[in-house]
Amino acid sequence: MNRANVALNYVNQITGADEKVKANAIGELKFNKAFAYFMLTKAYGDIPMFNVAISEGASYEQPRRPIAEVYAEIIRLLEEAIPVMYKNTDVDFQEGHVAQGAAAGLLAKVYVTMASGSMTAGEEMIVKTGASYEFNNGEKVLVLPTSKTFRKTQVAGYESFDTKDCYTKAAQYAKDVMGGKYGSYDLLPYDELWKRSNYNKAEHMFMLQTLNNDEEYGNTIHRWFSGTENAQGLIQQGQWIGNRYHWYTLFDSKDYRITKGVKHRFRYSYQASDNYGFYYPNTPEYKLMATGYDENGNKVADPVAPYNDGVQYTFNVSSSTLAYSTKYSDVTDPTVERSDAYWPFLRYADIVLIYAEAMCELGSGVDSEAIKALNAIRTRSNANPAVTSGNGAIDSKVALRSAIFEERAKELALEGDRRWDLIRWGLYLDVMNSIGGTNEDGTKTNYDEASVNKHREAKHLLFPIPSAEISTNDAIDSNNPGWS
Repeated sequence: MNRANVALNYVNQITGADEKVKANAIGELKFNKAFAYFMLTKAYGDIPMFNVAISEGASYEQPRRPIAEVYAEIIRLLEEAIPVMYKNTDVDFQEGHVAQGAAAGLLAKVYVTMASGSMTAGEEMIVKTGASYEFNNGEKVLVLPTSKTFRKTQVAGYESFDTKDCYTKAAQYAKDVMGGKYGSYDLLPYDELWKRSNYNKAEHMFMLQTLNNDEEYGNTIHRWFSGTENAQGLIQQGQWIGNRYHWYTLFDSKDYRITKGVKHRFRYSYQASDNYGFYYPNTPEYKLMATGYDENGNKVADPVAPYNDGVQYTFNVSSSTLAYSTKYSDVTDPTVERSDAYWPFLRYADIVLIYAEAMCELGSGVDSEAIKALNAIRTRSNANPAVTSGNGAIDSKVALRSAIFEERAKELALEGDRRWDLIRWGLYLDVMNSIGGTNEDGTKTNYDEASVNKHREAKHLLFPIPSAEISTNDAIDSNNPGWS
């Protein structure tokens, strides 16, 4: 934050430069400040704000400001940034920088967060959840989720916002982005979406820029999500983060987000000596393709491509066999620790779903504009479109709200949105605590199939303030509730 304030001072002092270039630089700096404040207030609640550089006289010791005050500053920064920033269609725009559309899109996301957070407690949301596994004849097996209706709780610090006004503004900014007011953005064909050649283009409105095998500007995203490979293409370290089976089952069977967006076979280096590999998921279809065995354990066929490569593919319920995403697989060199996977901070698909949510909440029933936006995301991925009559019809506002909320979980998986979506809707504690498993003796556990503890308490709604922040800032004398 201080670096942005210092840069703003320097840019304002520049003489003889093109005023459009200066204005755009100021707009980008204000965008970065707004984005940082947005992430910080979601994580910590009340936070200090620095509007003047330390070198200009600001004290290091700033008190925490109320959430409402922080959001007012975020909105001010973005409203000032939008008109002076380049559009991504302007001749002077440089790829990799944020543009007007990113600022307007972020403002839509800010408003939808304020709107849902301020909504009155008691509104219903249907979420598919429940025990992730059980034991069958001593074997740990994955089970399907069940639909459960949750009731929203009030989000602390958001009570003063006007829900309808915030949703109205979210809808308008999202609609303007979709309509081309702030530049040119669109949904990419699914096969093109996660290619390196399309980073910073069309759908990718704001991405982390990175360099391959660079100690300072490389990152370990590929290692964590896809795994660092050896020369033989086997995962020698990483692939530690994946989606759970419940998430996988949310999709239609031919949805590209699981047929192409999930790894269906992979091998770790420790499996090489025994010539083993893993397949995913352990459904009758994939078990037959990968092993030739049916669901009753009978050998009925030979493995088919790509599983007929002489490797013995298997499956077990553990943290080694999750629905691993292919979003971050395309890097220059998968064998290096710090590669060039770009992180999607803001995608056009998010804006479309924000518009769908806002139109749903502003309507009294099943809003046609919300359905249209929802289906733009679904059909891009070869999913069945949402319908308002017949089998599986969305026939109520709650059903539409829940479908949009679920679509966000599917489309934006592993992009850093789900936790914040659950929190802004006041659902985080109830939904997280509905996840777990069933032990062999029938008792319930808080752990999922990857042995991750899903139990949450009220203190987990906010992160703890680092002790170094408290010890060096006399204006902050206590931590967030539940942390000491």
